[in-house]
Amino acid sequence: MKKLLLVLLAIGLSAQFYAQVVNDGMLPEVEVRATNYKYLNSIDNSEAAVSVQLLEDMVAKFDVKSSEFYEDGSDFYRVYFYIPDGKVVAAYDRDGKILYTIEKFKNVALPESVASSVADRFPGWKIAKDVYKVNYDATLGSKKQYKIVLENGKKRIRVKVDDEGVFL
Repeated sequence: MKKLLLVLLAIGLSAQFYAQVVNDGMLPEVEVRATNYKYLNSIDNSEAAVSVQLLEDMVAKFDVKSSEFYEDGSDFYRVYFYIPDGKVVAAYDRDGKILYTIEKFKNVALPESVASSVADRFPGWKIAKDVYKVNYDATLGSKKQYKIVLENGKKRIRVKVDDEGVFL
């Protein structure tokens, strides 16, 4: 009787090994939205701080059509995105394409090109504050700049630098 139960148990468990899902080599369908690739290419946030990258990716991926305020008759939508480090105002058309953005981030990590340019020109000075601004326009592209407050003892100066480390 014990042998019969063990044989039935072994047969029952071995049947599960053959119950595999057959993969025909096809991947499931995935919807790819490349509406705002021009925005992502123009701002090129690869050297930006992580918080800046996350917010700009959120702006690029935002779907106007599935938002609660979408109406068929409107041609223009302005959406505000906030994080503790900064904010972005983005304007979208009815298809979800970004028309322009105004971005401002406070006290974010500076890219290497900007930090080394400031350190070379102002040795002995420390960065007290910085503001990173990005203005994107779908027809004109993007303009990025850093406004930096430097301190050396009781002295303070303000400088403007673009994203490549060139002083403005």
